[in-house]
Amino acid sequence: MNKVLFTLLILFSASILQAQENKKVFVTRDANGVLVFSDSPQPGAEEVNLSSRANIMEATDPTLPSRKQPAKEPFTVEIAQPEDQGTVRDNTGSVYVSGKISPMFERGLRVRLLVDGKPQAEPQNNAVFILRDIERGEHKLQMELFDQSGKLIATSPVTTFYLHRASVISPN
Repeated sequence: MNKVLFTLLILFSASILQAQENKKVFVTRDANGVLVFSDSPQPGAEEVNLSSRANIMEATDPTLPSRKQPAKEPFTVEIAQPEDQGTVRDNTGSVYVSGKISPMFERGLRVRLLVDGKPQAEPQNNAVFILRDIERGEHKLQMELFDQSGKLIATSPVTTFYLHRASVISPN
């Protein structure tokens, strides 16, 4: 039964396709100049040649373009506090130093502070330092930024600050 139904279906679809191939299309213009398409010829109508070839678009590549890693912006380091050429007044000799790192500080980076050209301590994972017992007078600060492997990747400009502290000789 299925074979008979399948054969009838094939014959029916073939006859429909053949009937469509034999049809002709005519085009005319009406009084307003609008194109009118028809399957029956009208006076002054022209026959339209229809191609039997199906309009098939060329296949496009479905793969996504490879995503390029954006170029890494180089790190920059600067000392935010104390200000360059600024004055710190503290009789205990304590100075709070904070740095700013751009782009955002990443895990694994280490920062070391140099005071008057000498490392203050081992590199640490933040850019905030507290200095104790600093002598009065002029001091120069600089920060160094190291990557995960310990390679120096950025240094800040030198910041000069002045510590004012009461004199031991003349406390007034």
